[in-house]
Amino acid sequence: MNELFGTLSDGTPVHRWTLERGGVRVRVLSYGGIVQSAEVPDGTGRTADVVLGFPDLDGYLAHPEPYLGAVIGRYANRIAGARFPLDGRTYTLARNNGPHSLHGGERGFDKRVWDVTPVPHGVRLSRVSPHGEEGFPGRLTVTVTYTLGASGALRIAYEAVTDAPTIVNLTSHTYWNLTGHGDAGGHELRLAASRYTPVDADLIPAGAPQDVSGSRFDFRTGRRTGSGYDHNFVLDKGVTEAAEEVAELYDPVSGRTLTVATTEPGLQVYTAGHLSAPLAPGAGVALETQHFPDSPNRPEFPRTELRPGEVYRSETVYGFGVRDRPSAPRGA
Repeated sequence: MNELFGTLSDGTPVHRWTLERGGVRVRVLSYGGIVQSAEVPDGTGRTADVVLGFPDLDGYLAHPEPYLGAVIGRYANRIAGARFPLDGRTYTLARNNGPHSLHGGERGFDKRVWDVTPVPHGVRLSRVSPHGEEGFPGRLTVTVTYTLGASGALRIAYEAVTDAPTIVNLTSHTYWNLTGHGDAGGHELRLAASRYTPVDADLIPAGAPQDVSGSRFDFRTGRRTGSGYDHNFVLDKGVTEAAEEVAELYDPVSGRTLTVATTEPGLQVYTAGHLSAPLAPGAGVALETQHFPDSPNRPEFPRTELRPGEVYRSETVYGFGVRDRPSAPRGA
């Protein structure tokens, strides 16, 4: 289903598409490719929206910095000094995070209106990012396809091609709260990640990836998310052609689970400590599948270059389930 969601100041309409399958209902906006909501049942059949979002377009326009539910590009996460070398030339990007570039710059993919085409059980978003947009080289043609599987799993498939050498790192900045309300700090997270990338005060990678053993970054057997995380975890599987399960988020209150499968080598865990009104700090957990931060300046990290004739492909699947059955519906 397609409906008008609002209109930008220049008169551009923004539409909302509703996908429904397997007991799950997901709503996607043409503005920013935003996942506005995901209604998921618990073990009693009680449904809650497990995604942080705003009820109207004005909310997203007034509060852009949390990147709620949006497609992030051209480069998810930070690029130190807002510059990177490529083929003997240094490119300078928009600085929107102190001296650094974050999530594609001042007006990244999260603030663009995408073309939307229906596909079986989903929608395909597309746009062309022109050469020089936010300082990135090359004309980049991008598609992001959202589909719901038979069980209600949300699949996000990214593709991109370029007419000149460039860098690409796309993700979804969806915040999850499996209870549907309140603080998500009580959620439990399990990660197939034996290393993480330590960061400096600006959240730029500082040194080589470190072993998580004996630290608060060891989620291999599961632990509460709590607060204070905005870190990239090095997934044990590395880059893969097919999506492999790497994470599970569990809410003891509702019994809901969220599994994450991806082709990406990294997962940024952000426990939303910097959210501000009308949202509350810790109201959600972002699990951003991606390549590592500042990779264009770190030749030892997995490569993020894309060249003419190559196709950038990435896939992430968010699966919904229930681990145990609550004794009574919440709020009853």
